[in-house]
Amino acid sequence: MNNYFEGYYYKHQKGKNTIAFIPGISSEGEFIQIITNTASYHIPYIGKNIFDNNGIKVNINENNLSVYGEIKYGKLTPIKYDIMGIFKYFPMECRHGVVSMYHTLKGNLMLNGENFDFTNGIGYIEKDSGTSFPKSYLWVQSNNFPMKCSVMVSIAHIPFYGLQFKGCICVVYYLNKEYRLATYLGAKIVCNSKNKVILQQGNYRLEVDIPKNAGHSLYAPNVGKMTRTVHESPSCTATFKFYVKDSLLFNFTSDNTSFEFVE
Repeated sequence: MNNYFEGYYYKHQKGKNTIAFIPGISSEGEFIQIITNTASYHIPYIGKNIFDNNGIKVNINENNLSVYGEIKYGKLTPIKYDIMGIFKYFPMECRHGVVSMYHTLKGNLMLNGENFDFTNGIGYIEKDSGTSFPKSYLWVQSNNFPMKCSVMVSIAHIPFYGLQFKGCICVVYYLNKEYRLATYLGAKIVCNSKNKVILQQGNYRLEVDIPKNAGHSLYAPNVGKMTRTVHESPSCTATFKFYVKDSLLFNFTSDNTSFEFVE
């Protein structure tokens, strides 16, 4: 389809190792992007590689990249309802989706001759579709915590029927319970910078501190074509504090937080 893109984000994390695959399609054709702690890669086709809710199976050989292996997923953790809320009924420049906040992993990948064992690691899956990424946005995702927990936050510039506003969506999954903060639920963006995020919604308050976040380059969609360059860090250090009714529910620091900030 003209001016259209769709892509999924399959993240695999265990200990200090993180490898994420972004298979997708744009008006220019299929692609796979791969991001690790140390590098990023772009493959202009998907071929026979498999990405679905059961796991991934890849066999890629390019000039500067060799990656093959299989990772199987445990039971996925979908969110209760569409992360877009009421906005799912309207045409949007970019439509976000969360497939699984948390699931276990089993398997390994060989990347440029190095073995990455992800058995007993944690995975995360989301998706995006539309015509273009927002002109400015922040995205944070982490599930590398001492207890069963996963957090996703996105703040973005949103054009909407001739108007423009800054909106947010956020899911905090903690000990099998889902907490959601979003513009359509009355959430307020108290702070939005490349080093700090604060969201407040009624009795919920989320604070994220990201002191350093240099990233690797990725292609992003612009009017259906992967012509824009953004930067993502798959393994920066971030501290997450979540309050419910002024009580601190958790205070976790993760060294493997995925982060993008585009001004």
